[in-house]
Amino acid sequence: MDTSQLLVTILGLALIAFVVWFFFFAPHQVASAVSSATGVQQVDITVKGGYSPDVIEVKKGQPVQLNFYRDEESSCSEELLLPDFQIRRELPAFQTTAVEFLPQQAGKFEFTCGMHMLRGSIVVV
Repeated sequence: MDTSQLLVTILGLALIAFVVWFFFFAPHQVASAVSSATGVQQVDITVKGGYSPDVIEVKKGQPVQLNFYRDEESSCSEELLLPDFQIRRELPAFQTTAVEFLPQQAGKFEFTCGMHMLRGSIVVV
């Protein structure tokens, strides 16, 4: 193996390590839902290369409204999946899309983009 092959191999391994860290070990932004006067728990989420915040805490038995603002045109982020709540929504670029549901049980529930690359979670307490 010559020097250029060794350099490409090391660079490739470094990039793989970065991707694994970014998707599985990077710090998460946590937000607790704020209840409105009507009792609906609301959280605003920005979609741009990921979800921000990506961990949402809500209370069991109270309606939830997640307001997803998609601040990009990447094809990966054009669809939102919340499989535990049977929700699948298109997220138009540069618009806010409200997603409403009623969490009936406590636990941690994942949400992803349509390609399952962008990830977040809803923690129901």
